[in-house]
Amino acid sequence: MDTVTEQPAKVAAAPVRPKHKGSAQLFKNPVLERLSHTHIALPVSIFIATALVSLYYGITHGFVAGLSGLGLFLGGLLLFSFVEYLVHRYVYHIPATTAGRAKFQYTMHGVHHEYPKDETRLAMPPILTVFVASLLFFIFRFAFGNWAFGILAGFTFGYAMYLFVHYAIHVYAPPKNFLKVWWTHHAQHHYRQDEVAFGVSSTLWDHIIGTMPTKRNA
Repeated sequence: MDTVTEQPAKVAAAPVRPKHKGSAQLFKNPVLERLSHTHIALPVSIFIATALVSLYYGITHGFVAGLSGLGLFLGGLLLFSFVEYLVHRYVYHIPATTAGRAKFQYTMHGVHHEYPKDETRLAMPPILTVFVASLLFFIFRFAFGNWAFGILAGFTFGYAMYLFVHYAIHVYAPPKNFLKVWWTHHAQHHYRQDEVAFGVSSTLWDHIIGTMPTKRNA
């Protein structure tokens, strides 16, 4: 891809200082650059639609029903929360030990740490979202057979909720109730300890694996 190469070098050289205004240029090509931005409603809608279609097909064909169907859906939610944690920790925060890794890390996630308030880069563009949703279907169908429809519904619903929660955390002020824990947890990751607090939609795996932040105040 025709990407801008100056930005990743900063990631490898020093920690990124968050900027609360503006947006980074990732691609020299204006079409690619425009396609790298999206409104959050588009990917959220795509994943919710995927969950609903999967549920509908599974129910009408007898693959998702009763307590077993609920179990598959909840299993998909739990699976997503674990995948979210793993991807954030080991893919998005891959050590920028080479120029190629630095470029990959910045394009995939470093840009978000540098411009955390850029609303148009809080989710994948629609084209990539459709590709990911389709890929997930084939992977789940191959791995789980007819169970895939229930598990995929829970997984993609969890993905949609993750996107919504992540967007809310970065766009809206923290609420004055128990939901504030999400804002506080993610703020620790962005502004104090980016080597911990990898869960966004849930702190479950940070608790289990031991990557909870040591400081709670953002």
